[in-house]
Amino acid sequence: MIKLQVIGNLGKDAITNNVNGKSVINFSVAHTEKFRDASGQQKEKTTWVECAYWTDRTAIAPYLKKGTQVYAEGTPDIRNFTRNDGTSGSSLTLRVFSVQLLGGGNRNDASPGTGTSAYGDAGGVTMAHDTVAPMADDLPF
Repeated sequence: MIKLQVIGNLGKDAITNNVNGKSVINFSVAHTEKFRDASGQQKEKTTWVECAYWTDRTAIAPYLKKGTQVYAEGTPDIRNFTRNDGTSGSSLTLRVFSVQLLGGGNRNDASPGTGTSAYGDAGGVTMAHDTVAPMADDLPF
């Protein structure tokens, strides 16, 4: 089994579809890496990953908004296609089996569940908290 993990920002709001009686949440994740080339120039490279999350638990979909940072894990695949101009291209796709909201995105948006864990770990869907509880003072060391 090959497993791919990606952390990045959503390029647009997720779309929930029904295909042959099964629910799928489609979204795209952009991962940008910064690096220096051989001449020392700062460069950026963005890789887009098209994600398909086949699940009956579609309650996560309203939280998958453009700009939100997510962690997605699944099985990768390369899709080859022909563009309208006749040139060939390829895209990285991911059949997601786990997705986590990491935060980020538009904080002015009144998105449901901001700062709370509404679903816990329900079938690979978790939501990260915006705040971390302070550590207890009675540590054993």
